[in-house]
Amino acid sequence: MKPNSAFTLSWSGHTLDLSRRTHVMGVINVTPDSFSDGGRFFEKGKALDQALQLAADGADMIDIGGESTRPYSKGISAQEEMDRVIPVIEGLKKELPLPISIDTLKSEVARAALRSGASMINDISALRSDPQMASVAAEAGVPVILMHMKGTPADMQVRPCYDDVAAEIIEFLRKAMDRAVGSGIRRDRIIVDPGIGFGKTFNHNLEILKDLGRFRSLDAPLLVGSSRKAFIGRILDKEVHERDTGTMATVAAAVMNGAHIVRVHNVKQAVETVRVIDAVKRGRIEGASNG
Repeated sequence: MKPNSAFTLSWSGHTLDLSRRTHVMGVINVTPDSFSDGGRFFEKGKALDQALQLAADGADMIDIGGESTRPYSKGISAQEEMDRVIPVIEGLKKELPLPISIDTLKSEVARAALRSGASMINDISALRSDPQMASVAAEAGVPVILMHMKGTPADMQVRPCYDDVAAEIIEFLRKAMDRAVGSGIRRDRIIVDPGIGFGKTFNHNLEILKDLGRFRSLDAPLLVGSSRKAFIGRILDKEVHERDTGTMATVAAAVMNGAHIVRVHNVKQAVETVRVIDAVKRGRIEGASNG
């Protein structure tokens, strides 16, 4: 694996230098049925206010999605998804210098989002769901997040099974990267995500966090999205809105084990958690004298 200094993404006026610290991606769900926030930010004004708050709390990028991908969820039309996310992206583009990521499975939505001000694509199907998604990303020259998911949101939690969960996800992501590069996407603009909670049992999620170091073999920036997931609720016997402390424990574990980006709902807590764990990994506080 190359040193982290190799993982610097530069494009369209944005730079994510992952060599010095872990980055934090803030999540905005513009949906009425999100598992994590129950539709609190479905209305445009509330979504915009929340995104601005996440930026003020220290987010390095904002990920906006208009279609719920919680377990057993059903899809919506591209038009409905665009009606939800495009006004928010347009509003944020005027207010924020941060990269805006569009979380979608649909190339039509991704294309419209990029025209409106988004500058990253987060595809939980790793470019498998829509055959046009890769060409949209390649033509735009934007970073792409490729995530592992076993099945689809509608069936991914129906008895997921692996012989070696980390090895199988790594192989899946390696092939996804090869397909992306073969479609014209620059390799240095690919981010990989093991897909915690997407076609995994609770124990599979824990194995992934424990074995994140094995993902270094992919030689790509690693994003981990464990925020408020059900396995945290099972461990702590907590409802979704009570899982931020548990989430920060998983964020700490992810960063210690090699994550470059963490995707979270509570950015303020994550920024503080990441800052401490990054210092632990370095064995020093940058810019501080001993005392």
